[in-house]
Amino acid sequence: MSVTLGEFDTQIHEPMDDDTSEQAFAELQSRNLGGWGLAQIGFGTGLAIYAMWVGILQPGFRKVPLKLQVPYIPASKAQVDNVMTLLKGRNGGLVDLGSGDGRIVLEASRRGFSPAVGYELNPWLICLSRFHAWRADRHEKVSFRREDLWKVDLTECKNITVFLAPSVLSLLQQKLQDELPDDALVVAGRFPFPDWAPCRVEGCGVDRAWAYNMQAQRRRTLGERATSPQQKRRVGHLFEA
Repeated sequence: MSVTLGEFDTQIHEPMDDDTSEQAFAELQSRNLGGWGLAQIGFGTGLAIYAMWVGILQPGFRKVPLKLQVPYIPASKAQVDNVMTLLKGRNGGLVDLGSGDGRIVLEASRRGFSPAVGYELNPWLICLSRFHAWRADRHEKVSFRREDLWKVDLTECKNITVFLAPSVLSLLQQKLQDELPDDALVVAGRFPFPDWAPCRVEGCGVDRAWAYNMQAQRRRTLGERATSPQQKRRVGHLFEA
């Protein structure tokens, strides 16, 4: 059957009725896509993921050296619960370094920590955190700040939480040890501090969390640095105090 150009143009621009739409959809469902069709779907999906990365996750990484970049992985409910278990009995303020979407800060606020503050470089995650706080009606009780965690003054902080990569934790140890007061407690989720000995551990597998007492950690560090017998005896007295 031949079709003139005018008839073809009319067919293209003529809208499909409901029956035609349903028939076309059923045909699409039953059609074997084949390797090329699957490849196109895969490419389109990958492009969408890359667009989300560029628009949402990458902006906070541009100013951070490659080895210090931490991909955004939301904490699971079990991870949050384990962190809060280790903080049980503590009070005062709480600071979450690399706060992501803000779920640790929000849960800390629910459990009485005030002020509860999250520091995050990614502006999109800051917006998401503030939205979560608004939806939970806690936007006046929590704070999310776009600041570099290496420049944050921690001298007054007594409850610290971190969900960071081992490469970052190995460098963060020194900052925490230099700035935090002796009665501070640091809780790490997902990965432990590589050179510190935890005072408590909660959970198992990827949901595990580690708690570190700063006074005990300082004493341990002094003991490791002591070289002469006299120095070791002096450090030993600190452990006995």
